[in-house]
Amino acid sequence: MFELTDRVALVTGAGQSVGAGIATVLARAGAKVIVNDLHEERAQKVAAEITGEGLSAVASVFDVTDMDSVVGAIRAAEAELGGAVDILVNNAGIAQGNWSGPFRDLEPEQWRLPIDLNIYGSLNTTKAVIDGMCERGWGRVIQISSGSARTGQNIGVSMYATGKSGIEGFMRHLAAEVGQFGVTANILALGHQENLAEFMPPERIQQLLRTIPIGRLGDPFEVGAACAYLASYEAAGLTGQTVDFNGGSQTR
Repeated sequence: MFELTDRVALVTGAGQSVGAGIATVLARAGAKVIVNDLHEERAQKVAAEITGEGLSAVASVFDVTDMDSVVGAIRAAEAELGGAVDILVNNAGIAQGNWSGPFRDLEPEQWRLPIDLNIYGSLNTTKAVIDGMCERGWGRVIQISSGSARTGQNIGVSMYATGKSGIEGFMRHLAAEVGQFGVTANILALGHQENLAEFMPPERIQQLLRTIPIGRLGDPFEVGAACAYLASYEAAGLTGQTVDFNGGSQTR
């Protein structure tokens, strides 16, 4: 089950953490994976680790917010793998730069970074592959989101949450538009992940753990397994949905 042999998958922001886990699991399920990242060394490292297992992957370095770069890089990677993108996982979501903090402390120029990445980044990659999916009569679009999109939190991520809320709305409309062509679009809303240790002090993480019923942070390979299901033939009847993958945390 959940076999993706010969399918071509693009995972954005796949050079580390959750994205790397998703790319690896999809490759292990048989997909040929395009490992995207903004940083070449990260993309190359993950692609090399995948090919080191005897699986298929290529690194593709581009900024998802730059439409021309998106289209050019995707077409080049498709040519290298000998097939068009069947599975798109929009994972890139953490903007570089100063964008976090209470809204009252942010200047207008700080609003755009996470909103552009989470909305326009996903719009660009989706636009680049959706026509081909519809023409071939099969495709999967998976949007990685966050419980922050629907739950107010006093942790300084209002602009990130704004971007995630917007792209969740788009995905529901996309699902309604393309379902007739055999293409599904779903949202995987994650809870706190292992990479949180890069952004928060240990004492704050311990406080958060007490709010998570399973008592731990999320694992990238578990997220990858969820994506493998959403990308599978078996998930053809699931579209336009937001799946909360958060260890049991309350999202509403």
